[in-house]
Amino acid sequence: MTTKIKNIAVFCGSNFGVRPIYKEAAIELGQVLADQGMALIYGGTDTGLMGVVADAVLDSGGRVVGITYQRLHDRGQSHSKLSELEITKDRRQRRARMIELADAFIALPGGLGTLEELFEVATLTQIGEHLKPCGVLNIDSFYSPLQEQLNRAVSEEFMKPQHRDMILIQSTPESLLDGLLKWEPPAVTKWINQPKA
Repeated sequence: MTTKIKNIAVFCGSNFGVRPIYKEAAIELGQVLADQGMALIYGGTDTGLMGVVADAVLDSGGRVVGITYQRLHDRGQSHSKLSELEITKDRRQRRARMIELADAFIALPGGLGTLEELFEVATLTQIGEHLKPCGVLNIDSFYSPLQEQLNRAVSEEFMKPQHRDMILIQSTPESLLDGLLKWEPPAVTKWINQPKA
């Protein structure tokens, strides 16, 4: 099965991180998205890795749709050169709109907001509210501890292996996008050893 992906949401840090490798990987991802004709859906600002990946898509001739919210826009943090910019009331509406527009999701390194967004879209797939693939770009093993935590959740029977495996973890943009395109949704419920579930 091949998943059709026209619009891909990227969640990532509004900071740069301490090492240049994060910025380099964000640029590479943006270039690959543009080369494959996929529009970038992202948080709409020009800060940190968010601005880097948007600039990389734009510089490569791609389309970028920014979704920001009013408070950030009022602080002057909206990217001024996007293909399209939407301004929502608040952060929750911003995230909901990004999820609505995207066919798939990628997380680059980031902090609490990035992790929150990643786990929300994965949870929506787990409970069947949408059937959209998600994955992380594991730059220099940034997400390896997350992989270990997911394995622990499986071994302790808080999660099924199928739901661990639906979050793709790859170290290059090409391999991650290839996995997202070949992704198939899990065909199991979330509950373990619960006859009434």
